[in-house]
Amino acid sequence: MVSATVREWYDEEGWGVLDSPQTPGGCWGHYSDIQTKGFHTLSPGQRVDLQWEAPGFKQDGYDYRAVKIVPRPA
Repeated sequence: MVSATVREWYDEEGWGVLDSPQTPGGCWGHYSDIQTKGFHTLSPGQRVDLQWEAPGFKQDGYDYRAVKIVPRPA
């Protein structure tokens, strides 16, 4: 897991982009990868712990894809 910051998040579409030094250019994330109870959403600027993969193809234009997103307590 690495530390990341939410760059942008689209609740209506259920995805967003997270930034970390290990995922240059951004990491695509889906709401189903957020490890939390209740409504799975994130906010721009929010800090998270991120587990990611480089699947070998672009996911909506991003080289990296989240497989686990853990929001940090505020």
